[in-house]
Amino acid sequence: MKEKISKLVNVYKKYGFIGFMKKLYAYIVANYLNKISFAVFFNPKKYRVMLREILNSSDIERIVLWRSSFGYNVPLFQRPQHIANNLVKNGCLVLYEVTTMTDKVKTVKKFKDNLYLINYNNILLNRILMDELKKINKPKYIQLYSTDWKLTVESIENYIKEGFSFIYEYIDDISPELAGTKEIPQNIIDKYNYAMENKNVYVVVTAELLKQDVIAHRGEENLIFSSNGVDYSFFQSFDEDYVFENEFEEIINKGKPVICYYGALAKWFDYDLIKKIAATDKYSIILFGIKYDESYDENLNDESNIYFLGPRDYKVLKNYARRCDVLTIPFKINSITRATSPVKVFEYMALNKPIVTTAMNECYKYKSILIGENHDDFMNKLEEALSLKNNEEYIALLDKEALENDWSMKAKAITDHISKYEN
Repeated sequence: MKEKISKLVNVYKKYGFIGFMKKLYAYIVANYLNKISFAVFFNPKKYRVMLREILNSSDIERIVLWRSSFGYNVPLFQRPQHIANNLVKNGCLVLYEVTTMTDKVKTVKKFKDNLYLINYNNILLNRILMDELKKINKPKYIQLYSTDWKLTVESIENYIKEGFSFIYEYIDDISPELAGTKEIPQNIIDKYNYAMENKNVYVVVTAELLKQDVIAHRGEENLIFSSNGVDYSFFQSFDEDYVFENEFEEIINKGKPVICYYGALAKWFDYDLIKKIAATDKYSIILFGIKYDESYDENLNDESNIYFLGPRDYKVLKNYARRCDVLTIPFKINSITRATSPVKVFEYMALNKPIVTTAMNECYKYKSILIGENHDDFMNKLEEALSLKNNEEYIALLDKEALENDWSMKAKAITDHISKYEN
């Protein structure tokens, strides 16, 4: 309960009273009122037949239930959606959990072949789904992320009793800052401990430090390395007729080199570094994204040369990034950032733009990333990056490393491993 209260306090700070009340209402509807669906209650046969047809598709080798409160149609289109979209290319039927706060799916919605958005919060629908799954003689998996604090260990064990295998995606350092609470929610700790204590759990890790943590607890059995990646083809195509806002055009037209970051603005963002860069008066700094917590407002107020333009839809964000000169990840170095595989660096690679980051462990794996060891070195690397923006050899390196990290390969690493143990 205290974790939920802490989360509510953070939501209030982030969105204010009116925004808080809207979020609270949406949460109550999504988590309580939508548990009862009259559509399913009065016509259960319709949904039983629908689910039976979905589950009996002839071209699938296995069924994956992706469970979490992350949602699908959310501003940050990240690993969950990308992995789901690519698992279906590897013989998987993915039944992806939505949150009705963002997805507006009360029952079942087909997103694409073999990828369906499911409202697991709908009690009767979930019961029908589980009944039909019992009749399917194919490998079945329950997949969730280490940051999930919805499902309990008891729920996971119930799936396992029904013949499911458990895929635990260990994607970030277990931290209260990522959970948006003062302390790590006990539910997150319980699932982490369960995965570390049971070698029959498939553990997917995205970074080397996470891998070493797993090995220290349980060895390498059923350990899968699958870092974050990029939808390469998506980031190679652009809307040439896209109309940019006047505010963005005015920044571009100032004539200064444009330094850009997009993503969450949170406590691990190095605001002091950004202020030092801005103080040189040499660059225009554009920040796209959401204020994950109160840190942005506490650190950046009307700073010259820094322009916060808010979030942009994933589908159009690349059009903005393409027009910037250098793409950056200016994170503080701590337990969170040492253990992260930044999705953005792979997207930056596919955009063929010079990349400068702080000294995050995973970034050292890629030759195309310029790494600032400290603030002064970061600023020096910005100048080096500008000198490389039209360098054909460097652009070819960016392209090569982007292709080597396409999401299709990340999903295949998972299915290649689990398929070895399927009957």
